[in-house]
Amino acid sequence: MDIEAEIRELQLDSSEDNNGVVNPEDAKPEEVEMTDKVEEAKDKEVAAREDADALDEMETEKKRHLNVVFIGHVDAGKSTTGGQILFLSGQVDDRTIQKYEKEAKDKSRESWYMAYIMDTNEEERVKGKTVEVGRAHFETETTRFTILDAPGHKSYVPNMISGAAQADIGVLVISARKGEFETGYERGGQTREHVQLAKTLGVAKLVVVVNKMDDHTVNWSKERYDEIESKMTPFLRSSGYNVKKDVQFLPISGLVGTNMKTRVDKSICPWWNGPCLFEALDSIEVPLRDPKGPFRMPILDKFKDMGTVVMGKVESGSVREGDSLLVMPNKAQVKVLAVYCDENKVRHAGPGENLRVRLSGIEEEDILSGFVLSSVVKPIPAVTEFTAQLQILELLENAIFTAGYKAVLHIHSVVEECEIVELLQQIDPKTKKPMKKKVLFVKNGAVVVCRVQVNNLICIEKFSDFPQLGRFTLRTEGKTVAVGKVTDLPSSSSA
Repeated sequence: MDIEAEIRELQLDSSEDNNGVVNPEDAKPEEVEMTDKVEEAKDKEVAAREDADALDEMETEKKRHLNVVFIGHVDAGKSTTGGQILFLSGQVDDRTIQKYEKEAKDKSRESWYMAYIMDTNEEERVKGKTVEVGRAHFETETTRFTILDAPGHKSYVPNMISGAAQADIGVLVISARKGEFETGYERGGQTREHVQLAKTLGVAKLVVVVNKMDDHTVNWSKERYDEIESKMTPFLRSSGYNVKKDVQFLPISGLVGTNMKTRVDKSICPWWNGPCLFEALDSIEVPLRDPKGPFRMPILDKFKDMGTVVMGKVESGSVREGDSLLVMPNKAQVKVLAVYCDENKVRHAGPGENLRVRLSGIEEEDILSGFVLSSVVKPIPAVTEFTAQLQILELLENAIFTAGYKAVLHIHSVVEECEIVELLQQIDPKTKKPMKKKVLFVKNGAVVVCRVQVNNLICIEKFSDFPQLGRFTLRTEGKTVAVGKVTDLPSSSSA
């Protein structure tokens, strides 16, 4: 199909949404739409929404949608477990598996063949380390899942942060093999850092899977499983998880697929009476999001494909073809030409979905990841300074946390250098009330309210309004030093 035909088709699509009125601007896609008629856009938006709402009722899928991120120490078996899930839920056929088995054998890495399903590029396969955040989809009886396979290696934590920022629930993979759990858990191991990051980034529920139970050093031993559970529980609690309500432990073997789709056989593991992994994931309650709230979609990535296409996860509100939106913080007015969800073109999409949205009215090079696609009526605030409540986790040797401290700020898909301008007050961890005395510096473990400044405009929200867009981590030299939430924005910031 040639380009003109496609453009014509897009015009037809958008004209249907606008009650059959073809916009004169639409006829010439080259002319960038920069109208100040926001009022007019609003009226059209309302009319188009009423029109399309009737259609949406029929279109809405019965299955709920969840994003699951796999986190844990390097080599705990995250990619293998992810690959096994895809294989068990029928997303990968036997022939592909045989091909991967052969490829892994050629690299004399027999046990990695399942991981190849998730680790698709050559570098990852040769080293056996995940670098990018892998994505894949699978379904159970009641739920559609998107798997995000985050890297465990400490050099790739920024990639892991962007993976966890899109997730609703986390699967923390822990290796039960002798020595491997200990390395991942001790200071400097990734298990600890990942859990703290996951909590800050809004992964509210965790399934802790104790992997490699079939290993000859473990042999499905209850003692080993209980030891890991008893060591992890206090740590998860200190990271802010309510272990009774939000965390579930279960033993699996990712490589052979035991206790994943079906419960483990009593002959293998007589002491386990709990659910298998699929049941555990199915039973998790989905966090509620507001489909009627102001639209917010942090942009993770962008590319050119017959116009400008942006990728991201909708945190609030809904989007449909023909909508007028703003790209913040540079206030560019754009029009939605098409919405894609998991490769399929859809007419509309609600919160929690991972989307690709084709826009007109902006060039690809004018968009940076960290920008936010937001509604025209209530745009997201863009600020260079904000007030935040921080919890200091672990400063570098000899570092003092005081005014003038510099770090890298990670908030939704934004990565920006920042400076602490002023410490306002320290919070007493026991009473949760501010302490009286003036604070000049704080040490590890302290909770402090401070003013943070960044060089460029960033789009953020108060944690109380949009938790997903108001929590962040501070890192220096590849280590997470603090986690926090945005408590206040300067009043002039609202666009």
